[in-house]
Amino acid sequence: MAAATDDRRAGVPPAPLDSLTGPLRSWAGGRIRQILLGQTEPSRRAAELVGPDRADPGLFGPDSVTWRVHGNLSMLIGGLRSLLLQTLHPLAMAGVAQHSDYRVDPGGRMRRTAQFVSTTTFGSTAEAEAAIERVRHIHRRVRGVSAAGVPYRADDPALLAWVHATEVDSFWRAYRRYGGGPGEHRVPRSEADRYVAEMAVVARRIGVLDPPRSAAELRAYLIEMRPVLRATPETHDAVRFLLHPPTPRAARPAYLLVAGGAVGLLPAFVRHELRLPLLPGVEPFVVRPAARTLLDVLGWVLEPPPEPPDGTSPAPGPPSQEDQENSGSSHQGK
Repeated sequence: MAAATDDRRAGVPPAPLDSLTGPLRSWAGGRIRQILLGQTEPSRRAAELVGPDRADPGLFGPDSVTWRVHGNLSMLIGGLRSLLLQTLHPLAMAGVAQHSDYRVDPGGRMRRTAQFVSTTTFGSTAEAEAAIERVRHIHRRVRGVSAAGVPYRADDPALLAWVHATEVDSFWRAYRRYGGGPGEHRVPRSEADRYVAEMAVVARRIGVLDPPRSAAELRAYLIEMRPVLRATPETHDAVRFLLHPPTPRAARPAYLLVAGGAVGLLPAFVRHELRLPLLPGVEPFVVRPAARTLLDVLGWVLEPPPEPPDGTSPAPGPPSQEDQENSGSSHQGK
């Protein structure tokens, strides 16, 4: 895929096979984008990721680890893994159960969360800060009392820290396992430290007081949280819904592979609490190869179609007003 992209940049006409498969890829890509993002056309963010030329590269920039991780399709698996992990915090789960519309509009909630991550990663500094402020405004209104009688509020720095840590840990682990082709993606420890430190930038802006700034600090925080974590009835309801959402029939096999990859990345004690056993040998020898193949196929389908021989192609437009409004309407399980 990289070679094809380089050829297009150099003005090389598309190969005959591309001409034959282009319409199929465009149709399939549109269907997948509709399911994942609620839109049929490639987003402006994809164009910026390929060839950024702006004066303001945003909070991270093209040389960051964050751009590399968040631009990888392993985020599909990492995102679901983070949601499963978040359900084990009783107060975070109470907020989701009482205030989220995930049962009514599960696709919309995931799309808005994805839009927030995309905007804060690839958007300009102004776009990222605007998205963060919208989320903070929503968090200030979300509060209540759990079934156990414990009050909570979405802008509690402790709850924000938990959700942030689950996302960073999940995105990184999914990238390591599924972001680099066959086998475990070998990356230097320093890359993990850079990623955690970069993500702390967003965490502080969202309201986390002292976010982890290294992989060791992140690991220590997650271990420290274990005594707090437990499954509630709301947890099991949410997990059942996350693993078996109302998806289009044609998308169900792919979603099951994404779900299997996410479950396989969970720590053993989390799988035990969530009642998600793994049969010996199934995850490493069946789920992983199948999930990697799925991501490869999705990457090929979602890659921008070959440009015409004259090199002309429509310029990507700015995000719609609806996209900008939705980017802050749901984040971190709310």
